[in-house]
Amino acid sequence: MTTYAELTQQILDYTETDTNVLTSTITDDFIEHAEMRLFKELDLDVYKKNATATLTSGTSFVTLPGSSPLDFSTIRFAVIYSSSGSLGGLTDNERVVLQKKEASFLSEYWPNRSSTGIPKYYANYDEDSIILAPTPNAAYTIDLEYNALPTGLSSSNTTTWISNNAPALLLYACLVEAFKFLKGPDNLTQMYQQSYTNALQVLAQEQMGQRRRDEHKDGVVRIPIPSQQP
Repeated sequence: MTTYAELTQQILDYTETDTNVLTSTITDDFIEHAEMRLFKELDLDVYKKNATATLTSGTSFVTLPGSSPLDFSTIRFAVIYSSSGSLGGLTDNERVVLQKKEASFLSEYWPNRSSTGIPKYYANYDEDSIILAPTPNAAYTIDLEYNALPTGLSSSNTTTWISNNAPALLLYACLVEAFKFLKGPDNLTQMYQQSYTNALQVLAQEQMGQRRRDEHKDGVVRIPIPSQQP
């Protein structure tokens, strides 16, 4: 477990500098860049979020939740349903999982957007919205499961899931940024980059491998370990 204050001090200690060289503004940038890198390179459960909205009958477009793209990244899956009683062809709480396609496919599949039906497909339209086809024929509820960047580590948010559960990984990512900023020796930058890569693989194995497997169904995760020939 590492707090914001501890991580900031570790950056100074490892780089053998002080706040005259690496101000809090600079180290905050290191932390932000490190957290964003982890967000891009790992698919962690802590990034998962859920949001619902009510569709508008006759309107193909749905505004994405959050302040795109900062706290909204990618849609994991999308579902529509009738939340109360039968609605537009769906029975009470009957769910339809939407299939993801390209926007060009939707234009070919449903060329007349004024015509309505039960949505079957969705596509990314722009930074802030998705488009549905067919155009909704009723005010269904849409349930979006998506990845979003959590609140980052800061003086006002002193711990995060990453700082609690993978403090070394976060530190190594920050040190890569720090030594690049300081124009430090290449061997140190490469060493911390390799340390970051190793720690990343361990966390990915745990979160994206073991955590999302069922031992009875999938078996135990086995990683070959090199051994010397006798």
